[in-house]
Amino acid sequence: MSLFNELKRRNVFKVGIAYTVIAWLIAQVADLVFDNIAAPEWLMPALLFLLAVGLVLALIFAWAFEMTPDGIKKEKDIDRSQFITLKTGRKLDFIIIGALVMALGYFAYDKFVLDPSRDAELVQARTEAVTEQAIESGKEETTDKSIAVLAFVNMSDDASNEFFSDGISEELINLLTKIPELRVTSRSSAFSYKGKDFKISDVGRELNVANVLEGSVRKFGNQLRITAQLIKTSSDTHLWSETYDRTMDNIFIIQDEIAAAVVDQLKLTLLGSAPRSEQTDPEAYALYLQGRHLNREGSTEQKEQAQALLEQALEIDQNYVAAWYELAFVFSEQSNLGLRPLDEGRALARDATNKALAIDSEYASAHAALSFFALAYDNDVPAAVRHIERALQLEPANTDTLHEAAEILITLGRSAEAIEITRYLLVRDPVNPRMHNALGYSYIYARQWDEAIPVIRTSLSLNPARNYAHYALGAVLMMKGQLEAALDAMQMENTTFKDIGLALVYHSLGRQQEADTALNKLITRYERVAPFNIAYIYAWRGDADRAFEWLDKAFEHRDSGLQKIAVHALLDNIHDDPRWLPFLERTGYSPDKLATIEFKVTLPE
Repeated sequence: MSLFNELKRRNVFKVGIAYTVIAWLIAQVADLVFDNIAAPEWLMPALLFLLAVGLVLALIFAWAFEMTPDGIKKEKDIDRSQFITLKTGRKLDFIIIGALVMALGYFAYDKFVLDPSRDAELVQARTEAVTEQAIESGKEETTDKSIAVLAFVNMSDDASNEFFSDGISEELINLLTKIPELRVTSRSSAFSYKGKDFKISDVGRELNVANVLEGSVRKFGNQLRITAQLIKTSSDTHLWSETYDRTMDNIFIIQDEIAAAVVDQLKLTLLGSAPRSEQTDPEAYALYLQGRHLNREGSTEQKEQAQALLEQALEIDQNYVAAWYELAFVFSEQSNLGLRPLDEGRALARDATNKALAIDSEYASAHAALSFFALAYDNDVPAAVRHIERALQLEPANTDTLHEAAEILITLGRSAEAIEITRYLLVRDPVNPRMHNALGYSYIYARQWDEAIPVIRTSLSLNPARNYAHYALGAVLMMKGQLEAALDAMQMENTTFKDIGLALVYHSLGRQQEADTALNKLITRYERVAPFNIAYIYAWRGDADRAFEWLDKAFEHRDSGLQKIAVHALLDNIHDDPRWLPFLERTGYSPDKLATIEFKVTLPE
């Protein structure tokens, strides 16, 4: 008798099948149980090893022994004419069938009951892991030289005075940020606790700071009562507190005294003179704070009101640098939103910024603004680098300036350095969806799709309505070929980029009529403001002629999207076209030219 037939006669194959199915069931159940009881990591590998050893022993047992009505006997001692192996085989058949039914039942339960919730948990776990990795990569141990300035509470009878309490908090953040020895959490993360119940220890852990400055503001006419207190987050103990009953004329003195108290309590050794508030007329200051507050609210009417308030402040004090800078911000926003002609808004924004620098040539934020204008309006990368280098010299720890530096590095094709900076910024702005989104885009430009997805999901978890985040997620999923998921993401977008995203994904899905409808809608509405986006849609479609036609329009209209042309993944399809390199040379973004631009960012200690 052949070996195969002998193995079959002794039910070795059936024993192996039965054992394998049952072992699989044991492993699946154990994996579920171990996850829920937080079992040691070594336990599962140990179980799998024992199951593997058991398979070998089971096969040896099946070969050497036989189960009989009289118990287990050696196979050589059995009378083969009794057909005992046939009876045992039938029993094994029932065991295999039963095990397979159990396995099928478990598979159905796993697929349709456990799978959706587990997938959500896996996505969340991956999101948290990558976010934590992004933060930890630049995260130093919590030091006593770190602080978050929370939004001061408005205690005034007039609720509309909240702009003033918020403004005082933000001015203190700006003041303390000028101290190189102190790490200050950005406004967006610090203000995320506004109006919420929280524990100081949670703030310290979530923002990675050792100290919190909080307080309240009561304003009645020209009278002020400002209370401030410095708290150690690890023990929730007060290091210092003070109440100031002053008039508006003393507002800048109060801010300077609070900053000085922080320096003293944290035992900071200043390398230079202590930072001082910018002095202006108190009425102009109040108008400025209100104008800045309304500009950030976002509506058309509020931006018009912001412009009027800032212009009133400048009528009182024409040398008010911060007001000129904020007015430039208003003009830029108005042009971007189509509230005034593009060229007009850009010219007004640049003019207001230059006026700020004419008054104070060392106003770092104005240099950063000129860097942005040079890149977004003029496609002048060398000029952008010069301005941002000056801004970093003046305020090396300014998070907005560092973010602009990261954008320039992406333009230069140095995404790895941009990622490093953005991770660093996440340490100082850990719960800001905009910063997570920025890191996600940095990964996209680096073609690191798997790293981008969880970071963008984190941005959306912090702010589900975050502009451009759904589009960014959809674009990455599309690049990975996950088209249905990409379509779901694009349909969640609430900006113009929804039409851009749908035109891309519908084409990828082969739904050409819907793709054409979305593209034609985009062209009809945004021909002048989105030519670069229309160009890369055509490039993604493989229509090089139309892509270059719209790239020419983008250059003609000075579309700010051109600053990323050399690294934009959706343009990859036309890189081999003979028109590609000449176009890059014409726009100033040729690889050879970008390679000659020297730019190094040294992150603060």
